[in-house]
Amino acid sequence: MGERAAAGGGKWVDVAPERLPRWLANFATRHGEYRADGLLLVAADGAEATLHAPPGVTGAATVTELIEAARAPRRLGLLLARKGAVAVGVADGTELVASKVDTHYVQGRTAAGGWSQQRFARRRDNQAKAAAADGAGIVGRLLLPAVRTMAALVTGGDRTAVDAILADRALAPVAALRAGRLLEVPEPRHAVLVSAVAMARAVPILIREP
Repeated sequence: MGERAAAGGGKWVDVAPERLPRWLANFATRHGEYRADGLLLVAADGAEATLHAPPGVTGAATVTELIEAARAPRRLGLLLARKGAVAVGVADGTELVASKVDTHYVQGRTAAGGWSQQRFARRRDNQAKAAAADGAGIVGRLLLPAVRTMAALVTGGDRTAVDAILADRALAPVAALRAGRLLEVPEPRHAVLVSAVAMARAVPILIREP
């Protein structure tokens, strides 16, 4: 699923739960036999890999427990937002079982100055607020009825846009399930929402090599 740079050095990789055994074997092939200290792997050449539980998985203290828990079906809420686009869905295991995608025009920034710039800024702010309100309405209709069955809410896109949607007090039960990681996704579309299911289920692994 690709990799991304990690703060403080190293890199993050996302591995589908079903591929974890093969990934572990490849890690040993590249770096030598490893010892496991909980979810931390230390290889013969000094390379380290720390496995992190994906959203909705709790209580896994060993690699074996994490693999079993990550593979188990669980229901996840999804909220992707960027500017005026929002995609909301419910995933049951690997399947997207409910979804809604919507767009709302939000004007881009202008280089104009003075009164004109202020007028455009107010208009953009009002459009952004309207988009957030519409997004909150979609989340309310799609995720609130499913909140008791959801293991976690996974968000992606622009943090400001996501925060604005979840600021609606009526969505407090949904916001309480929000996972810490924000998925990096392009402008939300149905295809992006489908791909986000795999991203949400994946096991994040932090790798630091000597």
